[in-house]
Amino acid sequence: MYGAPPSAFVTRRAELALAAKTDGRADDARRIRAARRPTLAAWTANLLLRAEPEESRRFLELGRALREAYRSLDATAIGELSEQRRRIVAALTRQAVQHARDAGQRLSDSVRQDVESTLRAVLADAQAADQWATGRLEGALTPPSDFPSGPAPEADTPRQPSPPPAPPPARSRPQDELAERRRQRQERLEQARTAAEEAQRRLDDRRADHQDADTALRRAHDRQGQAERQRDDSQRQLTAAEEQLRQAQEAHRAAQEQLNEAQEDLRSAERDRREAERRADTTAEALTHAEQEAREATQQLKRLTRRRTDPNEGL
Repeated sequence: MYGAPPSAFVTRRAELALAAKTDGRADDARRIRAARRPTLAAWTANLLLRAEPEESRRFLELGRALREAYRSLDATAIGELSEQRRRIVAALTRQAVQHARDAGQRLSDSVRQDVESTLRAVLADAQAADQWATGRLEGALTPPSDFPSGPAPEADTPRQPSPPPAPPPARSRPQDELAERRRQRQERLEQARTAAEEAQRRLDDRRADHQDADTALRRAHDRQGQAERQRDDSQRQLTAAEEQLRQAQEAHRAAQEQLNEAQEDLRSAERDRREAERRADTTAEALTHAEQEAREATQQLKRLTRRRTDPNEGL
């Protein structure tokens, strides 16, 4: 759930809550529904933990060593580890930004600063380190003003049980009233602090929503520009195809006219051929008849000529 981009967190949360409820895990479903969407900086820090497990482990070890150096007041170790801290925080911040970019999220300068602030807090504060190690940060972490210098135990070190408090001494009525006013004032302060934290969370959510909206707007502008370019290309292709079609239609009409003329010429030639054949047949018959007449005339001429030259002809 926390590995999904902030824009997909709500949908993923609903899916997991429904799956838990369907499996009969009502408590898990309630805890899942109560989870808050991480800010973009917190999501980036969670992403870094998942994408770079070995680097993250060494980073947590560095934090423990650095805090121990501050407690022991080892100036040499403090100087060496502080320089190492600056280099590693800068390098991990760049890695986190790159992982976010690879996941489709471009980080603003303020978000990058929140990521760097979270990593510095992980080094400086054991509780912050424990929160980041879960991979479920909901908001950016703020480092303390300085590392603790006393020998206070780590947050993950078991504490020794404290002896039971001694019974309070008897107080006068004015002291009781003063204590009660202080208690009420402290209670109001805690309520105000809680309200401020809730307001900050809501503000972080709104910032994340705004960041998501900006990202979606940029993507929409990019898609619109691409769609417009594709439309213009398609329009040019359509215009060219229409021109080609027009030219093809004109060529088709011209070819059809030529075909019609050729067919008409063919029909005329066929008529001329038939007429020529008819005349040829007629002239052939006439030639045959004339040849017959010529033969008969020649024979007749020959008979007449023999009669004139032969006195006995005709006797």
